Amino acid sequence: MSDPEFRSDFLRTLSARGYIHQVTDAAALDARAAAGVVTAYVGYDCTAPSLHIGNLVSIMMLRWLQKTGHRPIVLMGGGTTRVGDPSGKDEGRPMLTSEQIEANKASIRRIFERFLDFDGPNAAIMVDNDEWLSGLGYISFLRDIGRHFSVNRMLTFDSVRLRLDREQPLSFIEFNYMICQAYDYLELFRRHGCALQMGGSDQWGNIVNGTDLIRRVDGGEAFGLTTPLITRADGAKMGKTAQGAVWLNEDALPAFDYWQFWRNTHDADVGRFLRLFTDLDMVEIERLEGLEGAGINDAKVVLATEATALCRGRAAAEAAAATAAATFADGGAGEDLPSFAVAAPVNILDALVGLGFAASKGEARRLVQQGGARVDGEAAGETMLVAPGQKVSAGKKRHGVIVAA
Repeated sequence: MSDPEFRSDFLRTLSARGYIHQVTDAAALDARAAAGVVTAYVGYDCTAPSLHIGNLVSIMMLRWLQKTGHRPIVLMGGGTTRVGDPSGKDEGRPMLTSEQIEANKASIRRIFERFLDFDGPNAAIMVDNDEWLSGLGYISFLRDIGRHFSVNRMLTFDSVRLRLDREQPLSFIEFNYMICQAYDYLELFRRHGCALQMGGSDQWGNIVNGTDLIRRVDGGEAFGLTTPLITRADGAKMGKTAQGAVWLNEDALPAFDYWQFWRNTHDADVGRFLRLFTDLDMVEIERLEGLEGAGINDAKVVLATEATALCRGRAAAEAAAATAAATFADGGAGEDLPSFAVAAPVNILDALVGLGFAASKGEARRLVQQGGARVDGEAAGETMLVAPGQKVSAGKKRHGVIVAA
């Protein structure tokens, strides 16, 4: 959207850094944020043990909300995970057990302690929508809440329409997701004075339903704000790699691999990603994105280190940067590279699979045949054996070490 002259630090910051796609009433929200503290929330369903980079924009928005003097709410979807959000999905999600949801929820909660302050002024709070959704009487819920939703209108939202257009199944329980999410907003409005819901652009329909429900049921004023879909310069969706999702939790993705993901950013994306995924001030960002030639690699190192510091801590970020410098500049083998433990020398194909550089021996063989595999910097042959202490590379950007079991 265009960059109006916002009065509030909150919306000025979000606009300048590229977070804003749609706002239900930008002028009214700006006035509210300029006049006092706004409480806002983002919801996160518990479908996996870790969130991924696709969730990072909304987490950073909560961070900037708090840094500009407002109060964030992290809503854990212990209840809505039992339903399944159809937004952006071609097919239904597998239904998780209560035990799986609880385990995922406990694992996900840890990441927010890196990004938000839960103790200081405008302390962030974390709530679980299972508190109110699990206790709803179904008939009463339909009478009191369901009557405010037009099926005709629900069918126009992308989350529903796209699934139907593709003739993909949409279960009745998924169809109810937007009602549950709107009810979440109403509950947070009542319990915590929450007046803003934020999320990705695919959540626009769900968010608007929530603002409408608050107006219809309580006569309250509430707002919605979405971010643009973040894609890379090559058009690929942010956070998707050949190796899978880029997870935020350390136990799901090592810090070095997380750092390396950011270091591999396309030149054209460096300035935009510095704005979205770091705390660096705009003057420094403009300096970094103005670097040319080999200097752009320095900017990428800053991006990787600052983004990793937010998610994994400063020590882990600096260790990853040092490992990369030792590996790529000096030809050494840094301590935080992916490793594969063996009791005796193994074939290069087994090593490539063991390090996660190939999904099968067939894929590893093709990598070797195409000249993409190297051991200690030298091209590898299919019958080569590798032993503890050697460095194995796949292409120019993936490196690992063989260690003793």
